[in-house]
Parts: sequence; C-alpha cells; structure tokens
Amino acid sequence: MAVTLPHSEVSASVDERHWRVMLGRLRATFTSKDYPALTRFTADVAALAQELDHHPDLLLRWGAVVVTTTSHDVGGLTERDVTLAARVSALAEAAGLGAKGSAGQAIEVAIDAIDIPAVSAFWEAVLGYRRTAPDELVDPDGVGPDVWFQQMDAPRPQRNRIHVDVTVAHDEAPARLEAALAAGGTLVSAEEAPAFWVLADVEGNEACVCTWQGRAAS
Repeated sequence: MAVTLPHSEVSASVDERHWRVMLGRLRATFTSKDYPALTRFTADVAALAQELDHHPDLLLRWGAVVVTTTSHDVGGLTERDVTLAARVSALAEAAGLGAKGSAGQAIEVAIDAIDIPAVSAFWEAVLGYRRTAPDELVDPDGVGPDVWFQQMDAPRPQRNRIHVDVTVAHDEAPARLEAALAAGGTLVSAEEAPAFWVLADVEGNEACVCTWQGRAAS
C-alpha cells in the first residue's frame, strides 16, 4: 500500500508555478484562451492517467482546466500524486498553457452539532450527498462544497452554528485575509494560524480562511 506523504514534502516536490496542496489534495489550474488547446490537454491528461493507473479529477471550462489529484485508497497524498503532477506540468509546458499560481480554492461548510449522527443524517438526505466519514459528506458529482460536522459540548443558541471554511493555497492566505478585513470583516481569532484564521462579517457571521500548514499532516 502507498504511504502518505507530509504536505510540506509534497508542496516542496511539485512545480510551484502550478500546484498547491488544499484539503489533502494537489490542485493546479492551467489557462489558455485557446479552447481547443485546453480540450487536447484534457485528453492528454486522461491518457496519462490511464498510463499511470492514477486518475485525477478534471474540470474543463472556457479559459482553464483544473486538475485535482489525491490517493483515495490511503486518504491522502502519495508519491503517485507527485509523479502525476510532474507529468501533467510537462504536458502543460508542451502545450504552451499558462497557470493560475494560486490554484483556486476549496470550499467547505462546517456545521456545529451535539448529536452529529442525527444532524448529519438530515444533511446527507436533503443535499443528496455521500458519506465518506462519520463527520463528513461530499457531493457525489464533485461539484458542491464538502460538508463536515464539528462536535459541540453544549447548546449554543445565541449564535449561528454553520460557518464556511475557505481553503486557499498557503501563499494566498495573507492576501485573502487582507481583502476580507478591508471589506469590513474582523479577525475573531488567529490562535490556530496558519492552519486557519477565524473571521466574521459586520453581523458576526463567521468564515475560516484555511491552509495545509500547521496541521498534523503538514
């Protein structure tokens, strides 16, 4: 069985022009105004995936192809992902594609709950999501944000119990924080930074800006 690699090792091993670690995945966004070139690149990545027997998620839209890879069998990043990333970067170079260095973002919705099994069952049903862990739901189509459940010790009726986690590339976090604060937000806590910063809007609704750094897998 493949061995998971620390996020710091993966981050240091891939082309920093293209790839970023986010939510236990490697992601790159390749860009071009030539849509046929992007479709050919997508087909080339698909053929490479068959060759390596390691299949990333591919999202093709006008102007960009987003490539996301992880090793699902071990629940993390492995040498297979590093190898795939290097080969995909070479394909992008050969195709003359550009890259969005920040690699975009990943959104999670976090729900605080006392009875996680009961609460998560409702959200699993109403969203039509698939359960991947006792405290985690994902969109089976891979389009919507992940939903995860955080254990509460006591009822908290005085505040909203749903917040949004925005995971960005580690080097994108300072700019995202600055933009949120400039837009009227407040910094609630930086105690767990750089794993996450807790922010709030002017009415107290919270969002966390998250990175892979400062976590057990880093």
